[in-house]
Amino acid sequence: MSSETGAVGRGHEPGREPEQGRDQEAVSRFVERFAAEMTEAGMQRMASRVFAALLADDDGSMTSAELSEQLQISPAAVSGAINYLTQVSMVGRERDPGSRRDRYRLHNEIWYATFASRDQVLTRWERTLREGARTLGQDTPAGARLTETAEFFEFLQTELVGLMDRWRDYRKKFDLP
Repeated sequence: MSSETGAVGRGHEPGREPEQGRDQEAVSRFVERFAAEMTEAGMQRMASRVFAALLADDDGSMTSAELSEQLQISPAAVSGAINYLTQVSMVGRERDPGSRRDRYRLHNEIWYATFASRDQVLTRWERTLREGARTLGQDTPAGARLTETAEFFEFLQTELVGLMDRWRDYRKKFDLP
């Protein structure tokens, strides 16, 4: 915690004020708790922590130094986490105007974009599973299992498209930002 501002990770960056009125210890506990949930679901631990810290930030963006200070991790750990998060399209990299520092920002509609991008993954998996079923023989137990899995992914993709459309309508209904 920075004694200068009373905020975790915000005392040294010019132009950045701490989120006023927040209990930074409680914020840190939330970040760690949500990161643990994401890690439990299969995401890399450091990537989960960095993502949760960005999610809890008011503008959804931080520099490597801010992330390192807030999470008490090395710049190398931040870099590895950011590389993963950019690969899976959860975080973007941008340059602060007039600076050589990168700022890492959550994409707009992060959850929508993340699930929408899964459609491409599911299509590739489905195609590969169908090829595998043909290779193994669709009448064999393994081929039948691959065929059923491919059918599941096809069903999931169809449902995902409708679900994403319903989310857009739901968002409008509640005028969410």
